[in-house]
Amino acid sequence: MSDAAPSGLKRLRAAPPWPLPALLAWGAAWALFRISMSQGLHVGWALSLASALGIGLSLWGNSWWRKGLIAAGFPVSLAFTLPMLGLGDLPAWVWLLPMALMLLVYPINTWSDAPLFPTPANALLDLPAHAPLKSGAKVLDAGCGLGHGLRALRRAYPKAQFYGIEWSAMLRWLCALRLPWARITRGDIWAADWSGYQMVYLFQRPESMPRASQKAQQELRSGAWLVSLDFEAEELIPTARYTAPNGKTVWLYRAPFQLNKNHGTH
Repeated sequence: MSDAAPSGLKRLRAAPPWPLPALLAWGAAWALFRISMSQGLHVGWALSLASALGIGLSLWGNSWWRKGLIAAGFPVSLAFTLPMLGLGDLPAWVWLLPMALMLLVYPINTWSDAPLFPTPANALLDLPAHAPLKSGAKVLDAGCGLGHGLRALRRAYPKAQFYGIEWSAMLRWLCALRLPWARITRGDIWAADWSGYQMVYLFQRPESMPRASQKAQQELRSGAWLVSLDFEAEELIPTARYTAPNGKTVWLYRAPFQLNKNHGTH
């Protein structure tokens, strides 16, 4: 959809101001739980469905602690209200379900990487002016989440081939469902081979960039691009950089990379 979409539609896409996302998510989870129970569904399945809804809505959170609050709100509040609901004590295995669902969406080994935060739709539109690619070039979104970065990349390079790597099985499935034109695989971005791509895009976090710099130096071929949204690879000298319409900085590095000899000398 174009950027000319009505402002009202854009507001609907955006998360409501905090703490409204948490309140809406908790209320929706409770409503689904009560409806499921009223229909005679086993309490374990009702808990699973309501927890899954809460975890799905946790994507509204723009930080790890907010995501955690949204996702954990329903099962925690349920634990305190069991006597009032007349449910008594639930089997211990039932309480493993919300944890299992949470780990499915946010696997432990991804906690050190970037939180799930989408690339703005127009952040990469100016990328071709700084990093031109040939038709059919292979572009990888390393840690693609739900595919917002891939959509932004496709707007910039409509004739490229797009690939995504995502560790979470659930997010990988949802991303592949949303983006049938991209090849989405489940895997570890740090174990994957980057050498076959003409561009690797990252929206990670500052702590991840040294590792990304090292991997790019080892694997990206001459002429390939490493692109990072918002976070600089301080070990490398940028080939170019620009400020996107939303104020975020896009950093571009082209192999063979120039090392920043001043990094770490302060």
